[in-house]
Amino acid sequence: MIKIPPYLKKGDTIGITCPAGYMAAEKVQTCIDTLQRWGYKVNVGKTVGGSSATYFSGTDEERLTELQQMLDDERISAILCGRGGYGVGRIVEQIDFKKFRKRPKWIIGFSDITILHAHIHANYRIATLHAPMAAAFNEEEFKNEYVQSLKNTLAGKKIKYTCPANTLNRTGNATGQLIGGNLSLLAHITGTSSDITTKGKILFIEEVGEYLYSADRMLYQLKRNGKLDRLAGLIIGGFTNMKDTERPFGKTISEIIDDLVKNYNYPVCMDFPVGHSRENYALKTGVNYHLKVTPRKAVLEEIR
Repeated sequence: MIKIPPYLKKGDTIGITCPAGYMAAEKVQTCIDTLQRWGYKVNVGKTVGGSSATYFSGTDEERLTELQQMLDDERISAILCGRGGYGVGRIVEQIDFKKFRKRPKWIIGFSDITILHAHIHANYRIATLHAPMAAAFNEEEFKNEYVQSLKNTLAGKKIKYTCPANTLNRTGNATGQLIGGNLSLLAHITGTSSDITTKGKILFIEEVGEYLYSADRMLYQLKRNGKLDRLAGLIIGGFTNMKDTERPFGKTISEIIDDLVKNYNYPVCMDFPVGHSRENYALKTGVNYHLKVTPRKAVLEEIR
């Protein structure tokens, strides 16, 4: 059974921390203002705009300490990661989840935060929230339906998303726990304590800025270790800013994936709005969903 953290009510506190890459404090202000307008209190960690002169928002110890404090603090009802980048994999083994297991709270983010989602799902069976982070609120984007989906999800509204048909979709119905995230990170955690099992589940994947051959290699890693064999369904999110080599790879990312899954009989939804772009719906990981792919559209709906 998956444990669902309590949904938020007005007056609850959301902590903002950067457990991976550096983020300037001014880029978080619109997010803070918006969360307060939604009725929440905000606790901003020192790693936001941290003093580190390196890629990271702080030393491994500083990032670990702050994340641990927010996990343990009963006054904090949810933790919004300011950004991803890289760094969670350096500290995840040192996190103590004892208090979090007893009093779970929503962990929010995507990209490098995939490691946290996967680790918590694999080890503790607690739902987390793959969703927009602080930068998504900037330039009036807090008004868009994707950031608003975070607001709705935190408040406990049932999730139901619809996206247009794609010629490479594979029709059918699937029911199962939704898991996944960034392809690079899912490949990276293979064989670690954060590794996920996929049998009977709906897997979603997304990626940004990779060479086509590199994405192909990571997809084949998932295939070769059995992650694609017995899925209930597969959701392909945004593969944005993909790059090609001087001598072309010869296929688009959609064609690569289509060829990869041609011998499987589960439904596949291409171009679902989740990933490294403004089109990034909030998705509860570990929660049961129904995926319906028809010739006209695809619908992903939470089961309660």
